[in-house]
Amino acid sequence: MYIDTHAHLTFPEFELDLPEVIERAKKARVEAIINIALDDEAVKKSLQLSKDYPDYIFTGAGLHPHEASQWNDSTYEKFSSLAKEHKLIAIGETGLDYHYKLSPADLQKKVFRSFLQMAQELDLPAVIHSREAARDTIDIIREENKGKLKGVLHCFAGDMELGRAALEMGFYISFTNNITYPKADLIRAAAKEIPLDRIMIETDCPFLSPQVFRGQRNEPSYVVKVAEKIAEIKGSTVEDVALATTGNARRLFFPRGDRR
Repeated sequence: MYIDTHAHLTFPEFELDLPEVIERAKKARVEAIINIALDDEAVKKSLQLSKDYPDYIFTGAGLHPHEASQWNDSTYEKFSSLAKEHKLIAIGETGLDYHYKLSPADLQKKVFRSFLQMAQELDLPAVIHSREAARDTIDIIREENKGKLKGVLHCFAGDMELGRAALEMGFYISFTNNITYPKADLIRAAAKEIPLDRIMIETDCPFLSPQVFRGQRNEPSYVVKVAEKIAEIKGSTVEDVALATTGNARRLFFPRGDRR
């Protein structure tokens, strides 16, 4: 069984056939999907999906660093209320993205710090996005960690300075289907180095389809391709990778085993 630890099922790409997408995921032995919502409308839709597919689709919520300017005085209260009602299983994604800098770096840092503080206050894992911002990401995680911070670096791009720092702090590292791309040598090298008991898998769908489906929409059933590639890299079996990564996801997102 697999858990897709990072999907965006509320994106327009899934409007026409989401039930079929979910059915394919179930047939592929995906036992749960963590849907990441990045604005108010997405949160509303994701929580409805959680009702429509109980014990199967779960919601994490945050602001992508591109949208850091959306943070306002009501943001904390909104997420806090949802978490206290047991409607969220994660805070994020949140983090830093200096590739496009659609929001100023200083504002991204401020919002990132706020979300890390929130995650600890709510005792929820943080889902962290870092692109071309490894050093600042490391510094902020270390500075904001009050001994309760837990989480995952999602869509890991292979920067092992960031990876090793995250492992030292007890974080998990999640790989997507870009691990299958011909030029992804750094990502594959990272997957070989990182212990299997610290790895999770995700699709980040509708983005980052596996190489065999490159150019098409990604979907949760394709998380199996991530597991297959990691098994190949580590000289392991797909079953062992599935067992380990699913166990890791359960420990981080469902620590009480209650699938809240």
